[in-house]
Amino acid sequence: MWIIELFGTIPVLNLRKSPLDSDLARVGKRGFDIVFSFLVIIFLLSWLVPLLLIILKLESKGPLFFTQLRHGCNKKVFKCYKFRTMTPNGDANKTMCTKNDSRITKIGKILRKTSIDELPQFFNVFLGDMSVVGPRPHMETHTLQYETSVDKYLVRHFVKPGVTGLAQIKGYRGEIIKKTDIINRVRMDVFYIEKWCLMLDIKIIYFTILNGIKGEEKAY
Repeated sequence: MWIIELFGTIPVLNLRKSPLDSDLARVGKRGFDIVFSFLVIIFLLSWLVPLLLIILKLESKGPLFFTQLRHGCNKKVFKCYKFRTMTPNGDANKTMCTKNDSRITKIGKILRKTSIDELPQFFNVFLGDMSVVGPRPHMETHTLQYETSVDKYLVRHFVKPGVTGLAQIKGYRGEIIKKTDIINRVRMDVFYIEKWCLMLDIKIIYFTILNGIKGEEKAY
């Protein structure tokens, strides 16, 4: 047992071991994040950004990128980037996307179905706010809602959030329809934190790409 400072202010007696507690693991994971995100930015986003800028502007008014405040490691708030998939509206920062959501544009449906809308988060990874793999960052309103109602919810903030994660490839992504959705998502996130290894990250990335090609039921 040892004492840690949770979120910089709260002393907590920690009983939870994680492979990411070691300096070597943290440096290795950060190095992987920098290299992987750099390659995505140079070889994918460098031509995809101007292409989508033209396509999105032809369909609807609004910016290319959608930014949203989300909670990261130690509950630190950061700006999370996505390609805009909805018409500009006042509920985007409060209400999650639902099935057949009228706010979604035509090109937005394609971007969300293939998860291409998440690719700008590799800028977040390169800047150090996120990791390639980790628990998905939630909106501030959702953190406030679930931190008191879902057991171990705040454990997922012990590490950097990810562009993809174990919960996402296991089907616990997107809209939270019933309580078990968020409970199982947190369960997968905690499992990932406690069992992390580089091979697990590689497997999650592989299945994320595979699911993006095949399409997922909750990718809407």
